[in-house]
Amino acid sequence: MRFRHPDGTPVHVAYCTNVYAATDLPGIVAQLTDYCVPVRKELGSDLLGVGLWLAPVVAEQLAQSPAAVDVLRGRLADEGLEVVTLDAFPYSGEHDETRAHSTRGPAWGDARRYLYTVDCARVLAGLLPDDVVHGSVSTLPFGWRKRWSPTAQEMAEAMLGSVGTRLAELADRTGRHIRIGLEPEPGYVLESVEEAAAALRGLDPAHFGVCLDTCHLAVGFEDPHRALAALAEAGVPVVKMQAAYALQAEDPWRARRALRRYVEPGYLHQTREAGPATLGVDDLSEALAGGLPARGPWRVHCHVPLHSDPPPPLSATRDVLADALDGVFGGSAALTDHVEVEAYTWPVAQGMRTPDRDRVVAGVAAELDWLRGALLARGLVEGGPVF
Repeated sequence: MRFRHPDGTPVHVAYCTNVYAATDLPGIVAQLTDYCVPVRKELGSDLLGVGLWLAPVVAEQLAQSPAAVDVLRGRLADEGLEVVTLDAFPYSGEHDETRAHSTRGPAWGDARRYLYTVDCARVLAGLLPDDVVHGSVSTLPFGWRKRWSPTAQEMAEAMLGSVGTRLAELADRTGRHIRIGLEPEPGYVLESVEEAAAALRGLDPAHFGVCLDTCHLAVGFEDPHRALAALAEAGVPVVKMQAAYALQAEDPWRARRALRRYVEPGYLHQTREAGPATLGVDDLSEALAGGLPARGPWRVHCHVPLHSDPPPPLSATRDVLADALDGVFGGSAALTDHVEVEAYTWPVAQGMRTPDRDRVVAGVAAELDWLRGALLARGLVEGGPVF
């Protein structure tokens, strides 16, 4: 879906395909037919944005075959779909049962991360629609904090500098400008948006910025307006916004039974507790086993669907997303032009052991329709070409 901010900025809205399991090119093509097109039709929209996740081997194959990219681009256009953003944070599949550990690496500083990101940028430049000149790629915020060191930091910064050079060359060659958005997340080197603002201050904003994930923002008990102010002061752009809720328990002891249904091996559910100082553990299972004192509210890294709340005594961090949308789009100027919905745990949140296609399609469409209403309420207008 496309919208236009009152300042004239075109705003692209997409749904991230990491909600569907696909680790090869035929699987990606099947996603388009089996899920994305039905979602577009359910929305009654002529155009649906698709935030692709590409497995490393697929990204490499496509980067080495412009003809294959052209075929995929044509398929997207034929189906009323467009790609302006890629999710390159996960390296292995979202539905891999070891995801809780595998998505922590490879970190920046590892050649695999460099090659994967450059491949994604090259593919995205070829997938952009004719009337779009820039795209975004989200990535992990350096690496997992427990395996980090000053040497790792130096290597990561040097590697990002090399990526910037490649992005500049890509723009010169294709006329397409791709920006990388580091995505702060609890447990990683850059846990908060304010930490990211400080760390990215010296990087070229033409190539680098932040992917603002409002679930991660909420888990860390960050204030959206303060976070956006820190980015503005540091001159760090919001390359992409990921609109999502976190799971919340105002009274963790009372909510223990309800929280247990979200404990499963496929996802890492970092959990934070509010207090004079925010406390945290790396997974909800640790929190429930006594890792947190449960004297204050908990927020859990689980992307709750936008259109529905979890049953009491749990809730969703609606106020955080509302404040973030106000901060990004409620002013005289839009702070980003890419918004992605990313409730990849949708089947988990809906209590499905295995994804049910019709229910997932209906749920994804309902999420996007909710976001459509939220953007319209903030003065954006739906539709229209990019110019």
